[in-house]
Amino acid sequence: MTQKISIHKQPILPVSQSINRAPKQGKTEKIPFQDILTSQLDQVDNQLKFSAHAKQRMVQSGLQFESSQLEKIARAVKAASQKGSKESLVLTDNAALVVSVKNNTVITVVESERMRENVFTNIDSAVIV
Repeated sequence: MTQKISIHKQPILPVSQSINRAPKQGKTEKIPFQDILTSQLDQVDNQLKFSAHAKQRMVQSGLQFESSQLEKIARAVKAASQKGSKESLVLTDNAALVVSVKNNTVITVVESERMRENVFTNIDSAVIV
């Protein structure tokens, strides 16, 4: 059994003749690609992710973080990363977070009331926020 394959040839237009290009409305500043890439990577790197387990723990305990707290936690993770940490314990006023520094992901969250008598394993650093 054979199948018939159809190939539709489409012309490739030079960039200056591209159909989807917006008309120029004055001079635009050229930004080097490396600057754009670095900016986008910095934004992605600064976004702290929460694992499903961490989210579940937060829901169970009714724990929520304000944006200012999340920024402090993200800075703590970045500081741990600069020191070469892989898994870090981040202590805040109301919770302890075990964070995968490499993946920028909160693995688990323990509220302050349940923090006592807890043993945190598989960490190589601790940051107090």
